Amino acid sequence: MSTMNNVSTLSGKPERRFWGWGYLRDGLVERELRGVHQLLAPLGPMGPALPEPQVADFTLAPSRGRLPDSLSSMVSCTPYDRLTHCYGKGFADVARMWMRHVPQAPDWVAFPRTETDITDVLDWASRNNVAVVPFGGGTSVVGGVEAAVGPDYAATLSLDLEHFNQVLEVDTASRAALIQAGMLGPDLEAALRPHGLTLRHFPQSFEFSTLGGWIATRAGGHYATQYTHIDDFVQSTRMVTPAGVVETRRLPGSGAGPAPDRLVIGSEGTMGVITQAWMRLQSRPTFRASASVAFDDVFAAARCVRALSQSGLQPSNCRMLDAREVAFAGVGDRKSPTLVLGFESADHPLDAWLARALELVADHGGRWDPQAVADSMRPADGEPAAHRSGAAGDWRNAFIRMPYWRDETTRLGAIFDTFESAITWDRFEAFYDGVRQDVESAIECVTGHASRLSCRFTHVYPDGPAPYFTFTARGSSSGDIASALARWRDIKLACNDAVVRHGGTSTHHHAVGRDHRSAYETEVPPLMRQALAGAKAAFDPRGVMNPGVLFDPVGRPVGIRGVLEPVHS
Repeated sequence: MSTMNNVSTLSGKPERRFWGWGYLRDGLVERELRGVHQLLAPLGPMGPALPEPQVADFTLAPSRGRLPDSLSSMVSCTPYDRLTHCYGKGFADVARMWMRHVPQAPDWVAFPRTETDITDVLDWASRNNVAVVPFGGGTSVVGGVEAAVGPDYAATLSLDLEHFNQVLEVDTASRAALIQAGMLGPDLEAALRPHGLTLRHFPQSFEFSTLGGWIATRAGGHYATQYTHIDDFVQSTRMVTPAGVVETRRLPGSGAGPAPDRLVIGSEGTMGVITQAWMRLQSRPTFRASASVAFDDVFAAARCVRALSQSGLQPSNCRMLDAREVAFAGVGDRKSPTLVLGFESADHPLDAWLARALELVADHGGRWDPQAVADSMRPADGEPAAHRSGAAGDWRNAFIRMPYWRDETTRLGAIFDTFESAITWDRFEAFYDGVRQDVESAIECVTGHASRLSCRFTHVYPDGPAPYFTFTARGSSSGDIASALARWRDIKLACNDAVVRHGGTSTHHHAVGRDHRSAYETEVPPLMRQALAGAKAAFDPRGVMNPGVLFDPVGRPVGIRGVLEPVHS
């Protein structure tokens, strides 16, 4: 096979880390590096910091098979493109990059420009037993985009939708837009801004993730109540599958049987390639109000959040952080459980909403600064900015920068990771205590060192919260990353087991991928998984679409491969 050039357009953008999070230009500053070392200090001495990976550090297996000439203009097999598409951005992905350990890079990376290109790739892949892994922004943290498909496939191709990056149509009357699936979050919002509209979906990965990725993984956004999951915004979808194109009808609602879009949303590339979607939009907010509230007790704070979630006030931010979380994020007084509370509207001032919310807060023993609350409703340069200052701003900044911290802690041989779930209010307190106890015990058993989980609520509903846990753990006594990865694997399985055994979901918004399959298979009834596998067989008769993610293709056992397999340095 002839050598092909890099046909990606990534070279026209700031250079991204193929081995970690974000742009090369946006690394940690000195103050943040000191924070990393303070975070890891309780774990004892860390290993020496490894040099940043370079493309030349990796020896990739030659691409297998031959491509037809008809596909060569859109396909690359350069080391850079293969490395960029071999993993997502979770702890295990970054660890393997620091190890220079990439045994299963995709053989090719395709950059289609049209749906016909996608159809041609899928037809060829189906005929030639080539696994196809749809790729959006590559920010998966659950093993959802890697080429760990097993030996039964002739090769693996990563299919990147970066050229599907336009807003095709805007319907201002219905507040909706037809958007291509490869559009990154910032570009999407910039295109909607002249229309005074917003999708208002801001996951932590917003800068580097795509609309198609959000839909495929049932992503959750930044906002804590009401419209926050991407499910809430999808009006209709279009998906190219190996068996043909599926396009759902654009409607505000329908009672015509099971909703077809619900099979597309959360399908994680196993059914086909999402190419575009009509999305419900909102007017851009012009009114904001916020408060930072301290509590003496985490369960008192949680009961306050429950009251707020059931009040009908629908705060945009209703994020409870326990004492360990505020200490880690540097929020508030750094010791009291804290509620970051906020409201937004494009229609009306929010004084009455915030006043009623603070009455509920007072009923539960919360404390806040009245002057800071008053300041939050004052415009700054024409735009209320309290959500970027104070406790809310401190937390927001820590939230956005956290993936860069994770890259650095991994480099030093430490384990710094998160997991999330959702549970009903009646079981939350037992869930919080039980999960923390089980996972902390597992970490101590695996590493020989104690670790303490911190927790925050990412989203809240009238019937329950979505707790999100963060932990640090000692990877090894010498900073060896291979040992850290082996320990992480055992801890991850313990986390999966704990959240499901205590009644929660295997994942609230991080998707299933490969890393959560063990918990997913416990949570979802076997007959339902069998039905979903049957739907996959209809869309993907040869079983080439992202095999091993969510479930195995019918008759083609793949199993849970990738990072959950034994690792050799």
